[in-house]
Formats: sequence, structure tokens, C-alpha cells
Amino acid sequence: MSKENAAQILAETSLAQGMNEEDVAELLASSDVALRSYPKGAVIFHDGDLPHSLYILLEGEVHILKDTYSGRQIFISEIDRPGDMFGEVYEVLKRPYDMYVRAVTKVKLLEVSSHLFTLDVGETPRRSALIVQRNLMKIFAGKAYAMHTKLKILASGTLREKIVRYLFPHIDEKGQIALKVSREFIAAYLAVSRPSLSRELSAMQREGIIEATGRSIRILDMEQFEEYL
Repeated sequence: MSKENAAQILAETSLAQGMNEEDVAELLASSDVALRSYPKGAVIFHDGDLPHSLYILLEGEVHILKDTYSGRQIFISEIDRPGDMFGEVYEVLKRPYDMYVRAVTKVKLLEVSSHLFTLDVGETPRRSALIVQRNLMKIFAGKAYAMHTKLKILASGTLREKIVRYLFPHIDEKGQIALKVSREFIAAYLAVSRPSLSRELSAMQREGIIEATGRSIRILDMEQFEEYL
């Protein structure tokens, strides 16, 4: 991938919000930013590693994973949209990773060193670095709000209530939901197994509450659906 293509993707990310073309070019030209390629199956970083960069996906797909003491692998999340960022919280807090990231396909990433937003005393910050610092604050605020929302969903009493409260914000005016993530992601988000999630969605379908096909869900009985809110 060329620097030009990387610049186009970077310009659309929340990290580069408010940057002009010159700012994006300055950021990419910095010694604190590197374009990396990883083959399929490569581990981007391991559980327990100390962070040294935040990562922006340019191309491909990675999975965030965790292994249990018994050796079982837990799927946490997938990252497959160009411009998606990961690892930034650990990098800023300087906390060891408590999960690991593996390339599901060949991937290209931008690795942004912490030096860009943790400058040495007396060092004059570049404009692009100041914008990155500001945008990181907004990103963390957004993640805090998302975690607050997730905790409210996980506090629901039953799996059906969790599913309904997860789906409700995504319903359009026609009563349809176009999911942007996989069922594996939703199951991990709700802290349930994929089979349990599928069984409950199937039960809701048999009861005439929803119609589910792949990542498309249509609410057939909104009144009954909303009883679980």
C-alpha cells in the first residue's frame, strides 16, 4: 500500500479529525509513524507485552483474542474496517496487554509510537501531534461512554433482554437492523457463547418477534420486542 492510500484512510479516522492534507502528510512523514505488513496468522502483539504503539488498520482483518489457563481461546472482537484503531488505551496507560491480536488475513497497519503524544520536556510539538493528543481525548471519552452503555446491557436479567437492548439502538424507521459486526462479535460483547446467542435469536424468530437472516434483522412484532427493554 502506498503512502497516498494510507493518507486517504488515515484522513478518515477519528485520530486525524480536524487535520488538513498537510497535517496528515506531516503525520505520515514522522519517524513516530510506520507502515507495517503482517502475514496471515502473525501475532501483532502478545498477551503480557508492554505497548509501544497504537495501531490503525489499513487493509485486512485481525482478531482480538484471549487464552484461558486451560488453553481455551476466547474471541473478543474483530477489526476489519480500514481506519479502525486498536491498542491505544494500553499504549497511553502503559499497561501490559491482557489480550493478543492475530492477523486473520494478510494485513497492513499504521503503527503510531507513543512518542508522538508523550513528548519530552521542552520539546516543541508539531501541529499534527497536538491534534492527535486532542483527538485521543475524544476517543477515550467515546470509549468510556460505550463501556457505560455495555455495562447497562450486561446488567440485564436474561439473555433475551441483553439481545433486545443491544439491538434496539440500531433499528431504522422501517424496523430493520443491518448489523455491521458478526454474531461472534455480538456474542463476545454480550459475554455469552455463540450457540447460546443463535438459539435465542432462533427462539425469537419462532415466536414471531423477529426475522433474522445473516446480518439482517427485521422486527416483526415491535410491541413484543419492546417488552424486553
